[in-house]
Amino acid sequence: MSGSVHTSRRLFLKSGAAVAVALATGGIRLEAYASPSDSDKTREIFAGWVEIRPDNSVHILFPSTEMGQGSETGLPQILADELEADWDQVSIHQLNQDDRRFGNPAFGNVLYTAGSSAIYGYFQVLRQAGATLRDMLRQRVADEWGVDVQALTAAKNRVIHAPSGRSLSYGDIVALPRFSETTLSAPAALKSQDQFTLIGKSVPRRDVPAKSTGTARYAIDVRVPDMVYATVLRAPVEGESIASMDDKATRATRDVMDVVPLPDGVAVLARTMHASFAGRAALNVTWTESSPFRKYSSDDTIAAYRKAAEGDDPGAAWRTEGDADAALSRAARTFEAVYTSDYAYHAQIEPMAAVASVDTDGKGAEIWAGTQTQSWTTRTATEVLGTTPERIRLNMMTMGGGFGRRTELMQNYVRDALLCSRAAKRPVKVVWSRTDDIKFGAFRPAAAQRLRAGVDENGVLKAWHHRVATPSVIEYFNPIRWQQVAPNDIVTMRGAESKFYSIPDFLAEHVKTERQARILPWRGIGAAYTSFAAEAFIDEVAVQAGINPFEFRRAIMRDNPRGTALIDRVENMAAAVPLAEGRARGLAFAGYGDTQSAGIAEISVNESSGTIRVHQVWIAVDAGQIVSPDNAHSQIEGGVLWGVSSALYERVTITAGQVDQNNFNDYAILRNNMSPKIEVHIAENHEKPTQIGEAGNPLVPPAIANAFFALTGRRIRHQPFTPDRVREALA
Repeated sequence: MSGSVHTSRRLFLKSGAAVAVALATGGIRLEAYASPSDSDKTREIFAGWVEIRPDNSVHILFPSTEMGQGSETGLPQILADELEADWDQVSIHQLNQDDRRFGNPAFGNVLYTAGSSAIYGYFQVLRQAGATLRDMLRQRVADEWGVDVQALTAAKNRVIHAPSGRSLSYGDIVALPRFSETTLSAPAALKSQDQFTLIGKSVPRRDVPAKSTGTARYAIDVRVPDMVYATVLRAPVEGESIASMDDKATRATRDVMDVVPLPDGVAVLARTMHASFAGRAALNVTWTESSPFRKYSSDDTIAAYRKAAEGDDPGAAWRTEGDADAALSRAARTFEAVYTSDYAYHAQIEPMAAVASVDTDGKGAEIWAGTQTQSWTTRTATEVLGTTPERIRLNMMTMGGGFGRRTELMQNYVRDALLCSRAAKRPVKVVWSRTDDIKFGAFRPAAAQRLRAGVDENGVLKAWHHRVATPSVIEYFNPIRWQQVAPNDIVTMRGAESKFYSIPDFLAEHVKTERQARILPWRGIGAAYTSFAAEAFIDEVAVQAGINPFEFRRAIMRDNPRGTALIDRVENMAAAVPLAEGRARGLAFAGYGDTQSAGIAEISVNESSGTIRVHQVWIAVDAGQIVSPDNAHSQIEGGVLWGVSSALYERVTITAGQVDQNNFNDYAILRNNMSPKIEVHIAENHEKPTQIGEAGNPLVPPAIANAFFALTGRRIRHQPFTPDRVREALA
């Protein structure tokens, strides 16, 4: 883009910035869209990144979804910085449509919030949008006053002409005639890092006050006129359906209104939620018993996956350098180990819930739901109703946690609300209980991993072979995406690439096993178990090669000064705290996408009870430019706690196709009184932002496992490290 730049939609889109300028009632917008009418102030439909109104307010679109990670504040913060907006004048508006103009570039413009990709994916787009409008405002003032645009600066919603002392507010500028005819003589220039006023600053999160006062509105809170409630009795085993049903007692239950068969269950509609649960309890249903999933139990699954990992059948290569097999055959010494991990539940604080109000013709609907994707939620609705996207009015609600649980292509909680509303001809809220969410949820997949390594005469790592035996997560939860990426599944394999180490001959491969349970992405995706295996095995190889684990890693980070700096930093952080008697420390390093993290865990072990206690974790993270440091610290700390919980407690078991756990009484998670002290260091640099939300958890399980060896001289290779497994390792 060079020369005179006109404010036409075509030109802006052609330039690569997903923005265009149009004049409309109420203000100047990047992309024209309809303001809410006086009769409908509840739905504000954005078709542009930002609107400036004559009252000097700035309204910024939030295209992602908020589930506690803070991006509802972080993304607008980026645009507002380049715009030189007054943050106190900024309002944030949730995108409630599957409008791919605002899709995440990291996901091919699908509206999808996962993988710590919001800041990473949108950073440049939002900066360009803000900078473009900022320079248009400056240019319009230059044209109005007949001054050189270079003599004008912008700050706090004002354009300032320092030589004359004059200034105009943004609201006054957009009210000037012919704003839409403004032209730029050059492309909008992005700020340098030292010019940032909001990026890199700890701006208070906009979602926290409402959450703190209990006024935040989640899908489970939604109430609309004429609404009734539904709960679903689901088939106990995947793939089964109703063989026979006696619903007389249910229909006789007070306030129960109807019983609606669903593809994999039976919904009970009632005037109150409690009546719906009571009616469901009174149902007498016989299910088919023909599902192949009835033959699966989790212990057998782990054994089968282990056999596949230890076998010789070739897998799909995830990352290849040189010839790993040949290098292993000529190595001075070789090492081998197998690691296993169980299914794990997302344990998000808000169980699944959705409200749907289907139109009288059955071909449209309004939906209130907490999901991680406008795109797939809209697709669910169009497929269920056999309609088109423009008939779906979506209200994206704040979520009480997601962690991958609300990502699937066909969202059954939304589907069930639509089917129930169509049957009832009124709005219906479907609510899952915690037990429903555990027993009928989808999990982090079980996995078995075989690792082999070869070192030379000096103990330097030269060859590496990492076989991951587990199903394809993408193939199950998003078959459309699988058709595009097969046979490489980033959700399954992330972390196995170990790309931050320099290993001359390297192979990581996916041995795709049979799916034996419902599976979904989980916080950290594949790195939640691949990093456990890789970093625990690195420690094993270092010890057996007679090299300190810190020095061993430094040797294979010879081409990665940023990673080496993290190991140096975290070593110094821990060294500043004396090691208490009866404790030991373990090191781990993990990459998540382009983010690097190094961590040390300090633990003790009660040998009689078999319990591991994590007392402190030190972690150093390099995630490029940080948009909001306080929030980044919180995300890392939360990830560390998640990692401790998954390492020590979290385990789903399955017997004959049915989940054994019922609630938090038998699905254990980390409790507050067992939480470790956490010290976080975040590297400061000028690199592009990378992922932060999942930077904390992948390294924690291997750091604990390595500390366990340092303390006991024994290895523990099955995650989670339950008391019985600890006692077995110590026997």
